[in-house]
Amino acid sequence: MNYCILWYNINMHKTKIVWHHLALDKIFQNLEATKFGLKQKEAEKRQDSHDLNVLAQAEKFSAWRLFWSQFKSALVYVLIIAALISFVFGEFVDAYVIFAAVLLNVVIGFWQEKKANQSLQKLNKVVKQESVVIRDGQEQKIESRFLVPGDLIVLQAGDRVPADGRLLEINNFRVNEATLTGESWPQEKNLKVLEKGTVLAERSNSVFMGTLVVEGRARVIVTNTGLATEIGQITSLLKETEDEKTPLQKNLDQFAKNITKIIVVIALLVFFLGLVEGQPIVEMFTVAVALAVSAIPEGLVIGVTMILTIGMQRILKNNGLVRKLVSAETLGSTTLICTDKTGTLTEGEMRVTKIFTSQHLFSLSDSSWKDQKQDKEIERLMQIAMMCNDAAVQNPNDAIDDWLVLGSPTEKALLLFGSQLAKIKDLEHRFRRKEEIPFDSKYKYMVTRHSYDHQHDIIFFKGAPEKVFQFSDFYLNQNKVVKLNKAKRDHFLKVWQDLSSEGLRVLAGAYKLIPRKEKDIKICQTNPHDLIFVGLWGLSDPLRQDTKETIEIALKAGIKTIIITGDNKFTASKIAEDLGLKIEQKNILGGEDLLKMSDLELEKKIDEVQVYARVTPADKLRIVKAWQKKGEIVSMTGDGVNDAPALKAADIGVAVSSGSDVAKEVADLVLLDNNFKTIVTAIRQGRVIFDNVRKVILYLLSDSFSEIIIIFLAMLLGWPLPIATAQILWINLVSDGLPNLALTMEPEDEEAMNAKSKLNKKTLLDFEGKFLIFIISLITALSSLWIFWWFWRHGDEDLARTVVFTALGLDTLFYVFSIRSLKHSIFTSHPFQNQYLNLAVVFGLFLQLAAIYLPFLNQALHTVPLTWSEWRVILVFLVGVILAIEIIKTIFIFYYKKVKVKNL
Repeated sequence: MNYCILWYNINMHKTKIVWHHLALDKIFQNLEATKFGLKQKEAEKRQDSHDLNVLAQAEKFSAWRLFWSQFKSALVYVLIIAALISFVFGEFVDAYVIFAAVLLNVVIGFWQEKKANQSLQKLNKVVKQESVVIRDGQEQKIESRFLVPGDLIVLQAGDRVPADGRLLEINNFRVNEATLTGESWPQEKNLKVLEKGTVLAERSNSVFMGTLVVEGRARVIVTNTGLATEIGQITSLLKETEDEKTPLQKNLDQFAKNITKIIVVIALLVFFLGLVEGQPIVEMFTVAVALAVSAIPEGLVIGVTMILTIGMQRILKNNGLVRKLVSAETLGSTTLICTDKTGTLTEGEMRVTKIFTSQHLFSLSDSSWKDQKQDKEIERLMQIAMMCNDAAVQNPNDAIDDWLVLGSPTEKALLLFGSQLAKIKDLEHRFRRKEEIPFDSKYKYMVTRHSYDHQHDIIFFKGAPEKVFQFSDFYLNQNKVVKLNKAKRDHFLKVWQDLSSEGLRVLAGAYKLIPRKEKDIKICQTNPHDLIFVGLWGLSDPLRQDTKETIEIALKAGIKTIIITGDNKFTASKIAEDLGLKIEQKNILGGEDLLKMSDLELEKKIDEVQVYARVTPADKLRIVKAWQKKGEIVSMTGDGVNDAPALKAADIGVAVSSGSDVAKEVADLVLLDNNFKTIVTAIRQGRVIFDNVRKVILYLLSDSFSEIIIIFLAMLLGWPLPIATAQILWINLVSDGLPNLALTMEPEDEEAMNAKSKLNKKTLLDFEGKFLIFIISLITALSSLWIFWWFWRHGDEDLARTVVFTALGLDTLFYVFSIRSLKHSIFTSHPFQNQYLNLAVVFGLFLQLAAIYLPFLNQALHTVPLTWSEWRVILVFLVGVILAIEIIKTIFIFYYKKVKVKNL
């Protein structure tokens, strides 16, 4: 089912009334409402016929459901079946050991995911939301969930919009709609009737549930509530969007199926081979089952779970909360990052990034501008920024980085700019405010009057550059006031245009002195004149500090970055250029053009598009799914409600902790520090996880297949079993078990981000891994069979089995150092870097010796003590296996270097 089309159909056809296109009288008529609000009884009646004004809630966390979800793995199913068969045939020790492995895996996975979900619940504590509503002609506060279509609500700065609605009255009203549209700049609202086809981000006569009022006051008539709102349709879409299995889940499932087929085929061959040789059917069936059970790498499930858990904890230490255990490795498999701009690549808040005066042009990213603290132009520009400003700091005694600033994004940015050079309290004491003319969209400027000296007050003027230049007759040149001639005016206008062309929002500042006896400043609203121009501020939503470096590291690692945003083409392309992405016109696609494309047309063009502008939630879904059809592993990064469906559909969704609750609930990874750089850390750790999983599989399968070949060939030759079932289980769970767990603690590979990930391949093992398993298994098996034959021919079967058992046990303890790194030879790397592995090998060696020399273990495992003559054979065997592995590794290392040089 095409969920993008489903969402579009719901949005365009189910909602028949195009509210932004109707005149106000028609809206009142359709909603059967009046300008005095609904009667209380009418509102209660409508509540009976409408759902509550709430969004679709995510499923509540269930410990029981989480526990059972740990069993959803093909590999776990194989182990459970093997344990049940062991029970049926009386192999109770085998069965208990396998069940213990499964239970340990389940408990570890359950505990880790439970902690992650509980952490997220703490992040998402939500307070009860109330709204000011007009009912029976009176303003009253009610819980927002009880709002109905037709209600009149009152909104002011700081309010979260509780429902969709049309504006009836406004006073300098601006709304930040970033969580819905992705547009970072607050939208100035008006009462105009708009065209039918106006896109969501440009519906300036409407407000939408979940957005934030940053400035002014308005009266609104509610048109849609709950799931019928724009944000409600997005959250409903989440239920229709299926979770994607991670690459590791897919690979492990396929791996379990393949290994099951191989083991079943071999077990059947052994069974029928025994029947042909005249062996009893019951005995041969028991042997076949024992062979199958011994061939299954019981430690693999535990190893994988431990690797994921440790990776999850490492990511958490770097401020990344992984919600699902299997998602820990998925970032490492990412080949494409689809990222929202606002709040992800950027800070998500406006900042002054450039300033201009008659003598200076500074970028605030360079701290050298602060050296001009005593400069009169900079000082005056800073004074205007802070004093002609209605933003307020709730905790001014704290460090600036910890300030909680209330006000419009523009005024917050100007206040923070000025605070880098001066203290608010000092300026407020020096320039006591007497009067003000608030900003009005009609006039496009703000004016404040402050005390200055015994004879004068000072007027601070801030607004649109065209207005400030219109009213300015002078400019400040150092500490002199100079007449503003045409040449200077043209120069200032040129600077303004240049700053605007960089994607900055530009404001201008000016001042003038007036006699203290002048009664008021209303003349500045009707006829401003003789202002002294001071300078310009360039504001933008700046890139996060490490974003560009992050993008470059991702590119080096073979990961492509796509920007998907609700901003216009110009803003989006400017951000892409700042990130160092080479952008041409063909690399940018707007939402209107995307809407005209079929899915097939999008798939054909998608490779060349790097920036998507003015997109809808449905567009984001289409983009994600188009890339997935091309076989890419897609990571979708975002913070708004508008990102949630795409976050869920992506192979892995990444949300920032400051983002919406809906986004965090569907994300696989939550960035607790809102730092884009954390993604690189998670990607690196994901690759480390996958490498460690491959090492564990290579290590365990080499041992398991060695045992299979030994038993299979021995039966073909008509020999006794060279190794007993109990001895096989000892090697699989004791000798293998400790190094297997120690491999999960492997340190990070410094070369993890130096090349494109191979994790999106269909199998966990590449050709090198399969070839190494084959060679290790074959050499080990043939050498073990020769050892068995050599000692068995002298008539001591128990001694022969003990030598083979010891050789295999020690072999697994020592060749693990060769398995640690497939990119480097054991002779050129640091084989003993993993201290946990060193301890595991030493302890494993102690246990292996105990199995040979302790009487009670001799009896349980059917072993006998060995002498120096047997040990010499074993040592030659160990050296031979490790040398063979290193020779094969060297061949592959040389081959990969040759390929790499050829591709340069």
